[in-house]
Amino acid sequence: MIDSISLQKANQLHPHIKQRVIDTVNYINEKILTGEAKVRVAQGLRTFAEQDALYAQRPKVTNAKGGQSIHNYGLAIDIVLIINGKEASWDTKKDWDKDQQSDWMEVVQVLKKQGFSWGGDWRTFKDMPHFEDTKGLTLNQIQTKYKNKDFIRGTNFINI
Repeated sequence: MIDSISLQKANQLHPHIKQRVIDTVNYINEKILTGEAKVRVAQGLRTFAEQDALYAQRPKVTNAKGGQSIHNYGLAIDIVLIINGKEASWDTKKDWDKDQQSDWMEVVQVLKKQGFSWGGDWRTFKDMPHFEDTKGLTLNQIQTKYKNKDFIRGTNFINI
C-alpha cells in the first residue's frame, strides 16, 4: 500500500502521471516487494526555488537549475526504499525479500514497464532514484509551453 508521504507527493504531480504513480507504487508494495523494503515517493513536484536550492548544494546532487528539471513541471519522481517502515535506503543491490533480484531493480523494472524513463539509464550524471514521463516532449518544448502558459485549464500544469 502507498504510504501517506508518497500519496502526498503523488497528489501534487501532473495529472498525466499522478494516478499511474499511485497505482504503480501500490502494486509494487503489495505484489512485488514482499520483504522488509517498500518503495516511497521521496520527491515529486519541485518549485523553481526548491530546484535552485538543490542545485546550490555541495556535493553536487543535480545539474538542473530552477526551470531545467522535469520535477519543476510535476512530470518526475524520485524514489527511496523504506526498510521496516523507518530506514531510508538507496541500496541498488540489496535483496530484502530474498527472491534473487535486488529490490531496487525490481522497482525499476515495474516503473519502466509503466512508461517511465529512468535516470539510471542516462549516459552522464546517472540519477538512480529518478523516473519521469514527459509524453515524448523535450525539456525545451516543456519550457516553451510553460512560458506560453499553455496550461491545463485551472492549473499550472502544461498541456501534454
